[in-house]
Amino acid sequence: MRLDKIIARGRVLDLRSHDLEGALQELIAVSVESFPDLKPEALLKGLLARESTMTTYLGLGVALPHVRVKMSRRYILAIGRSRIGIRHDGALADERVHLIVMLIAGEKARDYLQVLASIARQVKEQVLVDSLVNASDLDTLYERLVGGFGGIRPVQAQQNRINRLMLREAERVAAGAGCGAVMVFGDTFIGGIERGAFESRLKTILVTRNPIEPTDDKKDFTETIQVRSFSSQRMAQLRSAILVALTRGVIAFTDRICCVGGMTGSNQFDTLVVVDIEREFQTLLTGQTADLLPLDVKPEVLERVIAVATELAVEGREGRPVGSLFVVGDNEKVATLTKPLVLNPFFGYKEEDRNILNPFMDETVKEFSSIDGAFIIRGDGVVESAGSLIQATDSNHTLPGGLGSRHAAAAAISVVANCISIVVSSSTGQVSLFRRGVMLPLTEKRR
Repeated sequence: MRLDKIIARGRVLDLRSHDLEGALQELIAVSVESFPDLKPEALLKGLLARESTMTTYLGLGVALPHVRVKMSRRYILAIGRSRIGIRHDGALADERVHLIVMLIAGEKARDYLQVLASIARQVKEQVLVDSLVNASDLDTLYERLVGGFGGIRPVQAQQNRINRLMLREAERVAAGAGCGAVMVFGDTFIGGIERGAFESRLKTILVTRNPIEPTDDKKDFTETIQVRSFSSQRMAQLRSAILVALTRGVIAFTDRICCVGGMTGSNQFDTLVVVDIEREFQTLLTGQTADLLPLDVKPEVLERVIAVATELAVEGREGRPVGSLFVVGDNEKVATLTKPLVLNPFFGYKEEDRNILNPFMDETVKEFSSIDGAFIIRGDGVVESAGSLIQATDSNHTLPGGLGSRHAAAAAISVVANCISIVVSSSTGQVSLFRRGVMLPLTEKRR
C-alpha cells in the first residue's frame, strides 16, 4: 500500500512533551478524535508495553512506536516532531528523538510487518529525516511527508545519449536473443530511475534497493522487485536479483532475460548481459523440478534473510568478519535435527516481535550472529532459535575445497529437510545458498 495514503494533516503535530510517554499521549489524542471506538488508555498501555519489550528507536533521532488493536480501520499513522528533542531509553545518552512516527494497526491487517518495514526504511534516510525536522511549519512538514512516503523524491535519471543508446540496444538484443524480459538496474542512478524512462514491447523488470509503489501509469515497468542488499560485484548483483525474481514468480527457470545496468550511483549504463536462467541455475535443478522455494517459505522471508546475510558479509560486527548460518523452512523436520548449544535468546517473545520481517529484528539478529550455531527460521519468518547445533549428514554431495563445518551443516540440512540454508563465510565473506545439498554462491569472495 502507498504510505502517503494513511497520512492525514490533522495527525501531524509539533510535540510539547519532553518525554516519550507524554509525546505518545499527544499523538494518541489526535488519533482518537476521528475514531471514538479507540480507547486512549489501552493504546498507551500497549505502546509502552512494547517499548519495555523491545525498543522502537531506529536511530537518526527517529522512533517508530507501534501497536495492534481491534478496530475496523487497517492503519492510523500519527507523526510528531520535537525540535528540542525527547528522552528515549533506546537512544544513546547524548541522543534525543526529534521525530516520532506512531503506527496503530488493526488486528486484521495482514501486511502489518511489511508496512512497518516500509516506514522504517523511509525514515532511515538522513536526507529525508533532516528535511522533516527542519521544515519551517507543519504544512511544509506534511507536504514533505507525503512526498517522501509517496516515493516522488528520487533524482531523475540522466537520459544522455549513451543511456538512451544502451536502452535501445537492450531491447534490440533482447528481441534478437529471444529474451522474454528486460531487467533494468535502477540503482545505477542516484535516487533511482525515473518512471517512463524506458518503454518496451517486452516485459520490463526494474531492480532497486528502494521501495517503489506500483501505479496505474502504463509507462511504468511491468514488474518492480526490491533487492535490499547488493554485493559490489556485478554478477553477484545480477544473480541475487534473478533469485528474488524467481522466488516471486516474476520469471521462470526456462526464461532468458537481457539485463542492463551500471555502477551504483554512476548515472551511466555501461553493461548489457544476456542470461539464460536455466543454464545459470542448472545446479539447483533436479530432474524436471524447479521448486527453488519450499512450499512453506514466503518469498519475502527468503529475501529478508538474504539481505541480512549480505549486510553481515559486508559490514561484519565491530569491524571483524562474522560467519553465520540461517536455516529457513520445514520447521517440524528441522526441529528433530537440531539441538541448542546455548539458551535460546528468542524464547518467550511474541512471534510478531521475533519475525525476521520486523525491521527492529535487524540489529538483534546481527548481534546474535556471533553465537556459534544456526538461526532456525520458520517459513513465515518467525525466528525460532539462535545458537542451534545441526545434526544432519549428507554423503551424496561433495563441497568445494576450503569450506568448513558450517557449509557442511548447511548442505546436509538442506538435503534431509525441505528447507533452504544460507551461509556467510567468516573467512571470505561469501554468501552462499544451499538447496537439496547444492551450493549457489550469491556473492563473490572478498579478496
